[in-house]
Amino acid sequence: MRSRFRPYFLLATMKKLITLLALSSLAAGSSAAVAADLVGNPKAAQVAMCIGCHGIPGYKASFPEVYQVPMLGGQSAKYIENALKAYQKGERKHPSMRGIAGSLSDQDMANLAAYYSQQK
Repeated sequence: MRSRFRPYFLLATMKKLITLLALSSLAAGSSAAVAADLVGNPKAAQVAMCIGCHGIPGYKASFPEVYQVPMLGGQSAKYIENALKAYQKGERKHPSMRGIAGSLSDQDMANLAAYYSQQK
């Protein structure tokens, strides 16, 4: 059986795709604006996951290899936020940090960044 080409079906499908793309770009733009407006609250930071490694001077982790764990106190808040987002996206590869960053919301990251940027 020969299928018929239905241009009206193709046109309707294209219109739906264009509408979906337009709506998704609007949603992405508004979520980016919300994320940019986040203000970190150092008092709300949940540091329990971080302090076990990043709070010990000279600490070395041994997974997946021996790694000198950096101290976070005094780092720029923007640097910490960007690093956490890079771990979350997989742009930075340390498996433990990818797991931890993957569990954080944008507000959690802003809070942690604010907390550690105020430390000495």
